[in-house]
Amino acid sequence: MGPDSNRTASGCRVAVLIPCYNEAIAIGRVIDDLRTALPDAAIYVYDNNSQDATIDVARAAGAIVRTERLQGKGHVVRRMFADIDADFYVLIDGDATYEAAVAPVLVQRAQADGLDMLNAARVSDQSAAYRRGHRLGNRVLTGLVTLLFGRRLTDMLSGYRVFSRRYVKSFPAMSSGFEIETELTVHALQLHMPIDEVPTRYVERMPGSVSALRTYRDGIRILYFIVRLVKQERPLLFFGVSALVLVAVGIGLGAPVVAEYLETHLVPRLPTAVLAMGLVILAALSMVCGLILDTVALARVEARRLAYLTLPAPAEGVQAKHSAGVPSGVL
Repeated sequence: MGPDSNRTASGCRVAVLIPCYNEAIAIGRVIDDLRTALPDAAIYVYDNNSQDATIDVARAAGAIVRTERLQGKGHVVRRMFADIDADFYVLIDGDATYEAAVAPVLVQRAQADGLDMLNAARVSDQSAAYRRGHRLGNRVLTGLVTLLFGRRLTDMLSGYRVFSRRYVKSFPAMSSGFEIETELTVHALQLHMPIDEVPTRYVERMPGSVSALRTYRDGIRILYFIVRLVKQERPLLFFGVSALVLVAVGIGLGAPVVAEYLETHLVPRLPTAVLAMGLVILAALSMVCGLILDTVALARVEARRLAYLTLPAPAEGVQAKHSAGVPSGVL
């Protein structure tokens, strides 16, 4: 990148990140629209083993093209976040379904309000754009995550967001596939970052373009990932619920045995008594595990929070570099 090639008039450097897999039909239009909307931004296309002409089309449109060999959107986002330095990052899918024209508005809003993440919630009246199954699955998964981690977003699975450098460089990025949107959301919610959400137009794919998302397969993977996140981030809840279930079953099996013993002073159903006792012991162990792991999880959140706080707030970082006259490409 040349000097000041990705610095806007306000002094902030913006990078547009486009993960791609077989998007030759749409990627040229996406790049053109983003170039019109953000003429001073650096546009990066990360190809994920496409079998079509995605790379050639992206290069012809003027994007900076790189590749990620590990298959999955999570791997691509992790690589992009590690490789690229900017003040604000616009993450957008390369399928031409999102409203690229609002990108400068999103960046200005994130900068003005000092937001670490601004989510573009999808709004569409086209049934082919936002299929009923996808809409229902998004509502269920978003509701589950917001119930567990905080109700601050309505469209957790949106592929169109703006991030601050402070967010990007503190994000662990552990997922591999379409679970990445869930991880992006939970990271912000867990650290209580300044975030917001704005509605944006969502349209159907261009003719001939096919989504890599599989409703049921990827929905199950996201649900499984949410369960894993609960176990890792809210272990007391996870193991506490397990303990409650185990103790309830144990009492249900053991109560008749105890009642019979009180009447006859005999234990004719010894296996049931042993099973009930074992379940109650397992419940106690599960609760103890939850208490111990809750302390570990708190330490992990604190470590992530400290890493997050080592970087300046979005607006402060931009203003400090701009006033100090730091050259483009230098952080």
